[in-house]
Amino acid sequence: MNASVIAVSRSATHSFSKTNRESIRLLAGLGIEGDAHAGETVKHRSRVKADPTQPNLRQVHLIHAELFDELEAKGFTVTAGEMGENITTHGIDLLSLPVGTQLHIGTSAVVEVTGLRNPCVQIDRFQKGLMKAVLGRDSEGELVRKSGVMGIVLAGGEIRVGDAITVTLPTEPHRRLAPV
Repeated sequence: MNASVIAVSRSATHSFSKTNRESIRLLAGLGIEGDAHAGETVKHRSRVKADPTQPNLRQVHLIHAELFDELEAKGFTVTAGEMGENITTHGIDLLSLPVGTQLHIGTSAVVEVTGLRNPCVQIDRFQKGLMKAVLGRDSEGELVRKSGVMGIVLAGGEIRVGDAITVTLPTEPHRRLAPV
């Protein structure tokens, strides 16, 4: 299956959901042009409060559309952008990628995966019970966070719905994703 972008979203405010757009522009080292979370240093309010000088490892939020199907089977209705992601993908197991994976999107953009999104209470404010639905356990009993991955922009460019995504894994040994 070919990996692709099925939606792109951004919001100039720190709202939970983001508005779908025809395209978004990635800016190297910053994130999504016009998005509240763009910048070299952290923009998420809780992280700014802790240390505003931290590097922003959460410039771009990606979620796999396959999660929406899983959630629908559990009685939830979630569409692209509603969980705050900038890029909704199809055909990539985002959660299994190692730290440092590069996602080449469209003709020029490159996003490096930095870690997992750690779901927070806002998910339950959006839809009651959704937090539990985006958390699971693997065969070893370890917590699995399903609410997407975070990344930084290595190379900028415009991204549109339908753009292809190519995955480049980092050199081994691979490091498993952890919350950032």
